[in-house]
Amino acid sequence: MTAAHTNSAARSPRAWVVLLSVLVAALATDLASKRLAFDHLAPIPIALDRQAVLDAVAGEGITSLIPRHAPTTVIPHGLELTLVLNRGAVFGLGQGQRWLFIIFTVLAVSGGLWAFCRMTERGQWFTHLSLGLVLGGGLGNLYDRVLFACVRDFLHPLPGLRLPFGLEWPGGSSEVWPYVSNLADLYLLVGIAGLLIHLWRTDASAAADRKKADADAKHAASEQDAG
Repeated sequence: MTAAHTNSAARSPRAWVVLLSVLVAALATDLASKRLAFDHLAPIPIALDRQAVLDAVAGEGITSLIPRHAPTTVIPHGLELTLVLNRGAVFGLGQGQRWLFIIFTVLAVSGGLWAFCRMTERGQWFTHLSLGLVLGGGLGNLYDRVLFACVRDFLHPLPGLRLPFGLEWPGGSSEVWPYVSNLADLYLLVGIAGLLIHLWRTDASAAADRKKADADAKHAASEQDAG
């Protein structure tokens, strides 16, 4: 058995505890926050039904399922809460491609577990935490897509702040952050950022090891020539 295999995170109970604890916490807080938002932000609680969503898509559109309501300001120009049903991915991309996103999420979750078992080592807690956030966020939105045929969003950061110099996003919005999202999206973004940091640190460490090996080889060669 190789040293790399024995040092794998898959063989570490503590690594599994970190991964699964973060995953469960992320999933639980995402689903609970969605439930609270859709129970209390509109004038009446909104109980979504998958068939009602599918019928609304074919008819008036899913916006008809949410009563008119004023956004709730949490932090002026910092954070508003408003209810949105999203049939796309993060930032509302790919509207209507529900099954594509379900399949992609299942593959991504499977890939995340594979990466944990085969590409991380025990003691890499930051990486395991990042993977837990990605998996929890992915499962949170997967739950919505399977159960409701859409994703429940309610977080609108930086409302009303405009891009400088009259700039606009491709969709025509001039807001700095025109998207309404949820905690699952936040966990996904933070987790992906953590994984990118892990890859950068791994590449930097590998480059330093190669540089040291080259220097050692040159030193050994010079000593051999001198001898």
